Amino acid sequence: MAITVVLGVGLDSWQLATQSAVWRSAGYIVVPTHSIREAIEHFRAGDFDLVLLGKSMSVSDKERLTLLIRASGSRTPVVCVSDTHGEGGSFAEAMRRGDPGELLANMQEVMAGKSESFSPATGL
Repeated sequence: MAITVVLGVGLDSWQLATQSAVWRSAGYIVVPTHSIREAIEHFRAGDFDLVLLGKSMSVSDKERLTLLIRASGSRTPVVCVSDTHGEGGSFAEAMRRGDPGELLANMQEVMAGKSESFSPATGL
């Protein structure tokens, strides 16, 4: 299995730690960040396979960070975690409800761009 590096961005330390622990236990490398500024610094310095935007972030912050990632020329998939239907659908590759196990189960499909269950059109 290739090593997969995930940039996790969230303002709620507890939620981010919970999701990071699940992903680490499955063998992924997770770089947790707790602010947009910190996320941008890590993204510029690293090589990430996926960016996970936690549900504790506002929609405007998620959109801003996604647009900054795209402006850099990166095609790294961005997944917005949300409990709200439709949040992130206009700017992220995918959105998903906040269950870390569900995110983990479909992560490879998102990175390959093959998951319809993660498509912004479905809202899931």
